[in-house]
Amino acid sequence: FKSIEQKWQKKWENSKIFQTKEKKGARKFYSLEMYPYPSGTGLHMGHAFNYTVGDIFARMKRMQGFNVLYPMGYDSFGLPAENAAIKNGVHPKKYTEKAIANFIKQQKNLGLSYDWSRVIFTHKPEYYKWNQYFFLKFLEKGLAYRKKAPVNWCPKCQTVLANEQVHQGKCWRHQDTEVETKNLEQWFIRTTKYSDELLNKIHSLQWPSRIKIMQENWIGRSDGTEIFFEVKGEKWPIFTTRPDTIFGVTFMVVSSKHLRLMELVKPDQKDKVESFLKKIRPTKQEDLENLEKEGVFTGSYAVNPANNEKIPVYTGNFVLADYGSGMVMAVPAHDQRDFEFAKKYKLPMKLVIKPKDKVLNEKNLDEAYTGPGILINSGSFNGLFSEQAKEKITKALESKKKGRRRIQYKFRDWLVSRQRYWGTPIPVIYCSSCGIVPVPEKELPVKLPEKVKFGKGNPLETDKKFVNVKCPKCGNKARRETDTMDTFFDSSWYYLRYLDSKNSKKPFDIKKISYWMPVDQYIGGAEHATMHLVYARFFTKALRDLGFFGNLKIDEPFLKLF
Repeated sequence: FKSIEQKWQKKWENSKIFQTKEKKGARKFYSLEMYPYPSGTGLHMGHAFNYTVGDIFARMKRMQGFNVLYPMGYDSFGLPAENAAIKNGVHPKKYTEKAIANFIKQQKNLGLSYDWSRVIFTHKPEYYKWNQYFFLKFLEKGLAYRKKAPVNWCPKCQTVLANEQVHQGKCWRHQDTEVETKNLEQWFIRTTKYSDELLNKIHSLQWPSRIKIMQENWIGRSDGTEIFFEVKGEKWPIFTTRPDTIFGVTFMVVSSKHLRLMELVKPDQKDKVESFLKKIRPTKQEDLENLEKEGVFTGSYAVNPANNEKIPVYTGNFVLADYGSGMVMAVPAHDQRDFEFAKKYKLPMKLVIKPKDKVLNEKNLDEAYTGPGILINSGSFNGLFSEQAKEKITKALESKKKGRRRIQYKFRDWLVSRQRYWGTPIPVIYCSSCGIVPVPEKELPVKLPEKVKFGKGNPLETDKKFVNVKCPKCGNKARRETDTMDTFFDSSWYYLRYLDSKNSKKPFDIKKISYWMPVDQYIGGAEHATMHLVYARFFTKALRDLGFFGNLKIDEPFLKLF
């Protein structure tokens, strides 16, 4: 069998039978697997399974008379190669290219019918030049921006982690390392501009229902009311889907990661708050339900606009800084999360919703009552059903300019800065006179320097020639950005580059996009449901709106997902 395999694989390679070109009038089929990160050990069984499925689709469609595109490439930037460089003293480029050679050898031995003429490597300048080009286009249109933000910092990786890379307060790569919170200037992509379209178009996709549900929950649209509570003479907009419970608010909770938290902390509470902040762990949205709720009093009070009551403001570990205003109104009698917090710190509870089928007493509640009912202890709104009350209370607040209707999303803008070496350099220069200056397009790619020192922090900062440059606007001394891009940026458009992988003038040709897109069958792991698959969908929509597809109506990258 081995000699037969080798004989025919050699014939396939020599005659290039799997190379594909556009054929006018022919039915096309684009079969694609999520490309691999080339680890040093080569293929594992998960890879073999993934690529065998894609090969089956490709071969079947060829037999049915389709013109099949079936390419392969390598997601070759990323932290594991950098960690290997630090650990073994091997340059990430050398480590990665050795791993890729092993991958290609094994994939060819498996007999996979790829069009190898289109292969891409994301660590090569001819690929990441276009990452930089797209970043500049996003910056020009306000889709890329910079702001200070609380970030998850792994002291072992010496880099920022996405929320999804924090597992139970620990780094996803180092389960023994507690993740810290730091406030750093970061680059973001404005993915939230597409929240509605990303949500509404999910139903048109032939994807597994559980993946669609995961995306829906991650985007997380909520229709509710923004209510203005006054804290230290300033209005804080608080988002809630339960304005009917406003008379039951007994305390407020501001996120422990809020950038303005310390402004709310009174001097006599400063030590308590600071010691609390040191011991809490970073948290992501999906972990909140199971988290032990902890907090401490800030010393400040808020004024409830519904009844002018003064209520204490706590800081807590169960409120996200970037959801709404980063502060929530706590109604412990009618919200389980608030109930657990109130029980722990012996805070008052106030029933304002009476269920139809049972009598409740706040003094002996075993859990929060979160269902509908009739309003009590709610002033002029007593006797209304909760759904009616939501509408009436919102209208009353709007009439007094103390609230308004609001749609809120859990979905956050995409943090793309990484304080590490092995990634695409962000094409930006900082000038003391001109501020943030984009690198001129004619100077792309900004190449990743190879002679850097590995160890602690960001190795790019050790290359003074790379860092110290002249401002493209005024010519004065300036400094290059040393953050690199999140590697999810690379994988958000690679399916488009396969169509025109040798093009040095532009990222791809519209005629080739018109022929091959969208991908007919995409294959890969469910672990990418709420990162890669959302970012690739965003990228397709953003490039469409920036005119990269001309008049083509391409809204989604992947029609079917296995």
